Amino acid sequence: MTHAKIRWGILSTGKIAHAFAQGLRILPDAELVAVGSRSVATAEEFGRQYQIPHRHATYEALAQDPDVDVIYIGTPHPFHKDNTLLCLEHGKAVLCEKPFAINAAEAQAMVDAARARGLFLMEAMWMRYLPAIAKVRALLAEGALGEVQLLTADFGFRAEFDPESRLFNPALGGGTLLDLGIYPLSLTVMVLGLPERVTGMAHLGATGVDEQMAVVLGYPSGQHALLSASFRASLPTEALIVGTRGRLKIHNPVFRPQQLTLYPEGPWPPPSSRVPSRLKRWGRRLGLDRLWQRLQRLPGKAMSFPLEGNGYNYEAAEVMRCLRAGALESPIMPLDETLAIMRLMDDIRAQWGLRYPMEETSR
Repeated sequence: MTHAKIRWGILSTGKIAHAFAQGLRILPDAELVAVGSRSVATAEEFGRQYQIPHRHATYEALAQDPDVDVIYIGTPHPFHKDNTLLCLEHGKAVLCEKPFAINAAEAQAMVDAARARGLFLMEAMWMRYLPAIAKVRALLAEGALGEVQLLTADFGFRAEFDPESRLFNPALGGGTLLDLGIYPLSLTVMVLGLPERVTGMAHLGATGVDEQMAVVLGYPSGQHALLSASFRASLPTEALIVGTRGRLKIHNPVFRPQQLTLYPEGPWPPPSSRVPSRLKRWGRRLGLDRLWQRLQRLPGKAMSFPLEGNGYNYEAAEVMRCLRAGALESPIMPLDETLAIMRLMDDIRAQWGLRYPMEETSR
């Protein structure tokens, strides 16, 4: 980019748009210069609150703003595709809120448009960019857990039923999978990759969307992931990654964690140690194997990762890092992985017989 600061626009003035605007405030190389809304009043109100100079009463005007480098899209799920395509058509880089789209076909159209125009595009799966999750990737890369065998993760809270709310309204892409379940699912794909087998179960409520869901993912080497999400009950909202050498707990809330706990496991000496067999025998005679077992029963190694800002700043910082480097996508959340997760969610919903109204009309 040619400017000292990267100039942001925000498309939408809803709750998550406010959160993103607050997150940008702590980034010294970010400048929030424009907002787009569907009315003059909401654009003006949002602009005054965050001292935004350009306040557009239409999304088209925001997309056409020559002073904007990148646009954050925070509208409801069904509008992500059209909003993204609009911004890309006018040469803007895009950070699109999760879920990236309603289905894989929409997501593919968005990715194709960005790649055809040579523009940056990224899914705003904010969990991926947080310091605690970066540490999870580092621990896995260094083999701290050995070979991962099992992952469990959940996300749930009790929501009062409102057929018009975005949580329950099928016209807004409601349901737990797209809103909550995507977090455990994205974490699983980050850790284990894409599964070989998928089995899902859901309770479809009065509006026809999944109010509660559970999914089992199976992998070629025998690993499994057990995932759940709910609007009907408060779940622990944490994750556990279990390997041959240890366990790693991602503490509540799994979508915005600030603490991990590592529990070492396995026989003495650890499989990675290069201890000669003769010294291993002497170690056992001296009781080092018993000491190792006692160490494994300790509470575990707790690690804290306090957030700067509200957490949305990390995904924005990754976008700006990529833009300055001339990258068209992020290695933390590659577009092909976003597409694969969308296809996985399509497969899961197909098992439930859940289609959204806009999918029926697009046949």
